[in-house]
Amino acid sequence: MKKVTMSSVRKTKAEMSALGSGGLMTGTQVWAQEILESGDSNDFTFGIRSFDAGARTKFHKHSGDQILIITEGVGSVGTDNETLSIVEGDVVLIPAGENHFHGAPDATSMAHITIQKKGSVTEQTEA
Repeated sequence: MKKVTMSSVRKTKAEMSALGSGGLMTGTQVWAQEILESGDSNDFTFGIRSFDAGARTKFHKHSGDQILIITEGVGSVGTDNETLSIVEGDVVLIPAGENHFHGAPDATSMAHITIQKKGSVTEQTEA
């Protein structure tokens, strides 16, 4: 058993990249907190991503399902066909292989918990 107090886990700056220049995050700033360390679970990864207003992921897809639990703010999750507004308390399931982005591309910040199958591979589809 392991107990983690999320507020005590260090936030690190994600590497940011302009559109068309590689890297998964774009816009202002994204912050990462790795709640589970690599050896903590045989099955899952679990972290928090906090998006400053104007930041988002570029389009990408995962080899395993992804669950997002919105913990604060207002943001967006989009696929090739639709974009949804998300708010604190929403839960989003993104099936394996679905091309998508998530973040706070507008004037408000947003944070979410991300849960994925351990070993899931991310393929970035937007430069």
